[in-house]
Amino acid sequence: MDFLHYFTQADAVALVVVLTLLAMSVASWVIILVKVVALRAARVSITKGVAIFWQNAEPQAGAIAAQAFDRGRWLAPLLSVIAADNVVDNPTRSTSQKNARYTRLLRDAKHQIQTQLEYGQIVLATVGATAPFVGLLGTVWGIYHALFTIAGAGAITIDKVAGPVGEALVMTAAGLAVALPAVLAYNLFNRHIHQMVIQIDGFAYDLREALLG
Repeated sequence: MDFLHYFTQADAVALVVVLTLLAMSVASWVIILVKVVALRAARVSITKGVAIFWQNAEPQAGAIAAQAFDRGRWLAPLLSVIAADNVVDNPTRSTSQKNARYTRLLRDAKHQIQTQLEYGQIVLATVGATAPFVGLLGTVWGIYHALFTIAGAGAITIDKVAGPVGEALVMTAAGLAVALPAVLAYNLFNRHIHQMVIQIDGFAYDLREALLG
């Protein structure tokens, strides 16, 4: 079984399948490597930033102190709400109006942070869901192409069938090899993102109470 031989003898459809799987693999591994670094930095920034924030008596002072540990600006959307405190803290507004205003600002900030954390997840999910089927398409097309070529050659023997069909089956294995890392990385990243989102939700809730107080 020689995959290189299959590749050199492949037609346009098979080449498109191979190149598609290659592009999927490269894209997923680039995202995996980038997200490993980014999520690790985000966890450190969020954990240290929140801890430093609550070491200060005033929200404004806490925000300034937290920014020094928020190198990736993961907490910046939430901390920016504190900077706008002098705008929303209008004495003419009732407590319920201030509460609604802060809730809206903090909700938008949380969504912005969650969007940053989930960057690339759609690509990993798409690769994990579609790569096996792309590989299967390559296998089906390769088997059809191999049998058609063998039938045109005349006598059909098991050795003439086994080689080309075996080479075509490699495409299914290639599709799985592309999909598995993407699926595993997606699930692992999703778990870490969920934990950080819970931490951010708690910080946003406590921050609203501090601003209203």
